[in-house]
Amino acid sequence: MDRIIGIDYGRKRVGVAVSDPLGIFASALDTVQSAKIIEYLRNYAQKETVVRFVVGYPVNMNGAPSEAAKDVDVFLKQLGKAFPDIPISLEDERFTSVLAHRAMIDGGMKASARRDKESVDKISATIILQGFMDRQSGGAKFAVDPSLVPDSMSRNVTRKKRR
Repeated sequence: MDRIIGIDYGRKRVGVAVSDPLGIFASALDTVQSAKIIEYLRNYAQKETVVRFVVGYPVNMNGAPSEAAKDVDVFLKQLGKAFPDIPISLEDERFTSVLAHRAMIDGGMKASARRDKESVDKISATIILQGFMDRQSGGAKFAVDPSLVPDSMSRNVTRKKRR
């Protein structure tokens, strides 16, 4: 069955998400050390048919690549070399960490569990992949529209005051 893989690449860790066979829903799959991601994807591709990789691409508010884009560019070359027959799509990853934290809060996750960066990476990869699939199906027009992110999602507002 065909699967699309969503990737939130980071210097230390990589969040990985996968689509359902129909390409409608994204689910968190795993968090992998960056040095082992190609090996992990090879193992996964031996078990499942991967038809596309969707990689979150870090850009600034003005749309220009951010400093972290250099690391992603190196990864993209490695990914393309390891999987020359599988297309790679880039997805704007602005606000995915903020949205991941909001999803954890809305889901009732305790503060101690929300500090687990691996969970944030997996959820961010899921948001990246779901945004791509929604646009492909004609659902959403943008991966993340900055005007739709309410001020209440900023770190300063969502943090509880300590006494």
